[in-house]
Amino acid sequence: MKIVVLTGAGISAESGIPTFRDADGLWEGHDVMEVASPQGWAADQELVLHFYNERRKNALTAKPNQGHKTLAELEQDHQVVIITQNVDNLHEKGGSTNVIHLHGELFKVRSSVDDNLIYDLDGWELNTGDLCEKGSQLRPHIVWFGEEVPLMDIAIQEAMTADVFVVVGTSMLVYPAAGLINYVPAHIPKYIIDPNMPDVPALPNLHLIEKIGSEGLEEFRGLLFS
Repeated sequence: MKIVVLTGAGISAESGIPTFRDADGLWEGHDVMEVASPQGWAADQELVLHFYNERRKNALTAKPNQGHKTLAELEQDHQVVIITQNVDNLHEKGGSTNVIHLHGELFKVRSSVDDNLIYDLDGWELNTGDLCEKGSQLRPHIVWFGEEVPLMDIAIQEAMTADVFVVVGTSMLVYPAAGLINYVPAHIPKYIIDPNMPDVPALPNLHLIEKIGSEGLEEFRGLLFS
């Protein structure tokens, strides 16, 4: 069975990683456009570098929670594809082996002149003067507002070929990721796991589990094997 799982900030929040932004549109005290847009990068590179350095420092000490571990354990019996909006590496730390990072990866950096030059970052710090092999400043390997989501087509293909589709810990407000559920065939069971159920249109074969990720995924696993 192929289980495709879309995860958002809620699953990482249980591990102490702050959710992407609060209701007031701020992210760790910053307007999101200051730290998550090409315009913000152009206006204040130092601020953006410092912001992501702090995010990495926090993520280094974060540990996968039971939700991450449950998804990894499902690989013992099923093909599991995780499509995540999260930029942390908690799914990998938890043992998942097939993770698609729609919005980029915190522990990777890339050239600011060639998007194909992507590097693993050793540690948590990226500074002004850290250059790619073409001599340009390295930037966070994050999909910022206004930028293309390069892995979206792959994610759509995974959603279209799912035997079960699960959504965990996402508001279903950030597009294009929120639209993935609409690519899942009508006859396929779909589960949304979230204590604050997002406002989603009525879809065929949709099941709601109003619990936090770790608890909801345990319930989902029980349903699979019942």
